[in-house]
Amino acid sequence: MSSKELAKVAAAQQKKTPDTLAAALTSGNPIVLASFLVMGLGNIAAGQVIKGLIFLAIEVGFIVYMALPMGGAYWLKMLPGLGEVERIEVFNEEEGFYEYLPGDRSQQILLYAVATLVIIALFVVIWRASIRSGHKAQQRKAAGKKVPGFVDDLKALLDENIHKLLMTPPFAMLLVFTITPLIYMMLMAFTNYSKEGEHLVLFDWVGLKNFADLFNSTSTIGRQFWGVLLWTIVWAFFATFLNFFLGTIMAMIIDRPTTRCKALWRTILSFTIAVPQFVSLMIIRTMFKDDGAVNKLLQTMGVIGAGENLPFWTNATWARVTVIIINIWVGIPYTVMSVTGILKNIPAEQYEAARIDGANAVQQFVNITLPYMFFVMTPTLITTFTNNINNFNVIYLLSGGGPTYVGDTAGQTDLLVTWLYKLTVDKQQYNVAAVIGIMTFLILAFVSLVTYRNSASYKDEGAFK
Repeated sequence: MSSKELAKVAAAQQKKTPDTLAAALTSGNPIVLASFLVMGLGNIAAGQVIKGLIFLAIEVGFIVYMALPMGGAYWLKMLPGLGEVERIEVFNEEEGFYEYLPGDRSQQILLYAVATLVIIALFVVIWRASIRSGHKAQQRKAAGKKVPGFVDDLKALLDENIHKLLMTPPFAMLLVFTITPLIYMMLMAFTNYSKEGEHLVLFDWVGLKNFADLFNSTSTIGRQFWGVLLWTIVWAFFATFLNFFLGTIMAMIIDRPTTRCKALWRTILSFTIAVPQFVSLMIIRTMFKDDGAVNKLLQTMGVIGAGENLPFWTNATWARVTVIIINIWVGIPYTVMSVTGILKNIPAEQYEAARIDGANAVQQFVNITLPYMFFVMTPTLITTFTNNINNFNVIYLLSGGGPTYVGDTAGQTDLLVTWLYKLTVDKQQYNVAAVIGIMTFLILAFVSLVTYRNSASYKDEGAFK
């Protein structure tokens, strides 16, 4: 058989052989099989020396990191127990004072162990890529085709592989700043890491105990959790849909042909957006205090008696209604700006046909405007609802989560996110805060996915006309 025929046979085999790890294991030559242990060996043997050396350097670096005295293997070994050696107080006779010998720190052990697990997962991905790359290079060499060099690979990153070049930096940031802290936080929920019981330095695994306490309505944390969860959902519902409906109505009023100075009204509304939100909220909080401007004004007008005050921040019901109303004032300008352009896209012929059929303004709003707005803005409403569940600024800067009853860690206007903040910063109950963080994530994910997947925007994007 001639060399050309051999090349054709090898090319045919290359087409039939899939580019997978299993294919490299079953149909790879001895060099490819050796690259399962020595990364980059297949690339080096095929002429891709620089690429092969890079893979080899990664493997060497990984082995060194895992084998160091305080390296990855050490932290993984410490992970099941989270440390046992406490800090020891020793008297220094020469200096005449006590010294502290550092012991184990469970927080450090858990963090470094999680980082090691992420590094191992990343190494497995690179190891798999190196074997596939070496197998592919060996196939091209056997078929008599040109094996791309290092310069060719760099050029490919700017052409057919540009997606890899563009996605690698954001994925690395996601891995370091989102995925790793998220895993660390989730694992913390299964420990007793808390100021209670002096478990801030050394803490242990407690399994599902924290979750059991949270779902136990008779426990202190469980009793507060269900109340805070219910208020969080009520708050998010009213904060989302009141702003949507009232903002849409206001945008329609401004957009009416008979309304004069439309640009002026939109400019006035935009002023509340231009002013930093925390400044506005702090001023409003001061105005609604017992001795604030609102109570003083009501006393002057004779609405309430001298020395009397409306309990805007000291009564639970008053505080909840107040934060909802103030949030409407804060949020309506954003809604007006968002829906103005959408309203202009609703075909005028639909309104004209409705008027001919005798529909009044309310019927036109219910049967034409609202369906169109819901169809277009469903993703936005879901995002707004999610943001309101996590609306830390409005609640914390206005009411501070209060009023708070004696013995409770959560106030009557606290959302899950503000309660989580208090548990970590004020109470140092990190394990309970981690559980609440997980529950908040699950609730948001469930509501967002179910709502969006059942909306017309998802099911039939081109249905509305």
